Amino acid sequence: MSRPTTAPSDTLGIGTPAGNRRFRRRLLSWYDRVQRDLPWRESRDPYWVWVSEIMLQQTRVAAVVEHYKRFLRRFPTVAKLAAARESSVLTAWSGLGYYRRARMLHAAAKKLVRDREGKFPTTAEELRELPGVGRYTAAAIASIAFDHPVAVVDGNVERLLQRVLGKMLATEELWTTANHLLAAKRPGDFNQAVMELGATVCTPRQPKCLVCPVMEMCATRGQLKSAAKPPRQRKREIHYVFDGRKDQVLLVQRARDAALMPGMWELPQVTNVNGSGQPWLTLRHSITVTDYVVRVTRSSAPQGTEGVWLAKTRLTKLPLTGLTRKILRAAHFI
Repeated sequence: MSRPTTAPSDTLGIGTPAGNRRFRRRLLSWYDRVQRDLPWRESRDPYWVWVSEIMLQQTRVAAVVEHYKRFLRRFPTVAKLAAARESSVLTAWSGLGYYRRARMLHAAAKKLVRDREGKFPTTAEELRELPGVGRYTAAAIASIAFDHPVAVVDGNVERLLQRVLGKMLATEELWTTANHLLAAKRPGDFNQAVMELGATVCTPRQPKCLVCPVMEMCATRGQLKSAAKPPRQRKREIHYVFDGRKDQVLLVQRARDAALMPGMWELPQVTNVNGSGQPWLTLRHSITVTDYVVRVTRSSAPQGTEGVWLAKTRLTKLPLTGLTRKILRAAHFI
């Protein structure tokens, strides 16, 4: 006889003191055994935690690891970050996308040095006063760096809790439930454990229920379907010109007040591919819900292009857009 995939949540103990204790115990025991070796887990320094949490917003862990290491080598302390020029911060951030995060990180560092001598607030409430720090990020920093007993809710936590309980929960219900489940003596580890479980086991598609430490307490075994439909990917084609000579390339700078990536450097964009009709390079690039086919022609930039000839050696010190960096690497220019 096959085992049912669902069970009434009131028989599972979640929401009762004993059930919550069992959930915490199983989750933390699992985390202590299998947690991933990630660079930001090597220290509870609030600066390390803060930088990692900002980088991880809307970005996969695998894409963050090397960027994180390089960023900390360049800006090892909040004071170093605060003293840096914005262009240097954007250069170090290049490739991660969502550059507003880098600008807010820089602004918050300046505020910390100016108002608090570089010392971080220790509670989630105070941390939310920093630029770019919202409810989730504040809770993550406070719990991991300072053992402040406050739960986090991100996409992984939301999905896991709703599957375990077998029902969709409104935002405030999610935060309340997460705080009820929180291990008050190990809040940072608990928060990382529940996010880890959501990211590696209770995944959006094909969850690995058989290796889940709380499977027996789960009402749905991964079968709960979200009411929200994933956003539909848009497709778009864009065209650029690579105008190079010897060890120089012509780049243009986005306006300082541009809505997207202000002040960043990129190749001249054109309405369509020039010349023979055959692009020099074709590659793909995705930003949120848009998939781009990028076609690059090697030719002179259109007349009137307000660009700057830049030496190859300078490019590592400039804030290039992620797509521009990808094109220059594909062209073996950098």
